[in-house]
Amino acid sequence: MYDPTQLRTFLSVAQTLSFTQAARRLGLRQSTVSQHVRRLEEATGRQLFTRDTHSVELTEDGEAMLGFARRILDVHEQATQFFTGTRLRGRLRFGASEDFVLTRLPEILERFRHEHPEVDLELTVELSGILHERLAAGRLDLVLAKRRPEDPRTDPHRLVWHDELVWIGAPGFRLDPGRPVPLIVYPPPGITRALALRALEREGREWRIVCTSGSLNGLLAAARAGLGVMVHSRGLIPPGLARMPERAGLPEPGEVDFVVAHGRHRPSAQGAADALAAAILAGGDRLHRGGRG
Repeated sequence: MYDPTQLRTFLSVAQTLSFTQAARRLGLRQSTVSQHVRRLEEATGRQLFTRDTHSVELTEDGEAMLGFARRILDVHEQATQFFTGTRLRGRLRFGASEDFVLTRLPEILERFRHEHPEVDLELTVELSGILHERLAAGRLDLVLAKRRPEDPRTDPHRLVWHDELVWIGAPGFRLDPGRPVPLIVYPPPGITRALALRALEREGREWRIVCTSGSLNGLLAAARAGLGVMVHSRGLIPPGLARMPERAGLPEPGEVDFVVAHGRHRPSAQGAADALAAAILAGGDRLHRGGRG
């Protein structure tokens, strides 16, 4: 009754809340994305999105369709694998950034391993910059990581979602306007570190680093203890921390893309990499919402 292609397009729009970004993710024209959504709405007899020139939002029926669409596509994929007799095998070297430690990525990986038991999944958790370097060097087959929108696109990748970066700290934490901004940062080549420093220097604000850690949990512990502030994705603010108010006077740090990027050094891993990338893209909204505090 429901076309899997239209359902995949619907999920991409629901995850990005943008017809333009969904088109970029799927490699389609925006008019094609709109056509897929319109035909799905005609098939259901319900409006799935409310949209105007400025925003796109799921309706109540659209929220309900999210669960149905995932289940339909899951069954479709299982049937395709069963009747084609294809089974993925081999080693897949997957890298995920620290940002996903507190999201539902483990659930996606667990399900992938259940559906593809003959794939030897090797997980690396690192800073986004390091993951992209290892991907380019052929040491990883697939990564889920941050990328600045303006960075050159040197490897094939697909957008999971686009987000605003914000300053966060312990609830009630106040900056002393007469002292340098106390920063909690990843070590180089951390993307949020570079953007935080660039934003402060652009505004002529003095700063000092009060905590450096390659572990997200280390940064969060320092922030919850009230040592300072850090830059983080607005959609992934962890429990126990809050966005700094405008009266703090901190400059906007910018925006960031979360992408799945493919390596091309090991053709033998391509099938498994494509399957895991598809699972991540299908569960993009769960990663995003699952990380909110």
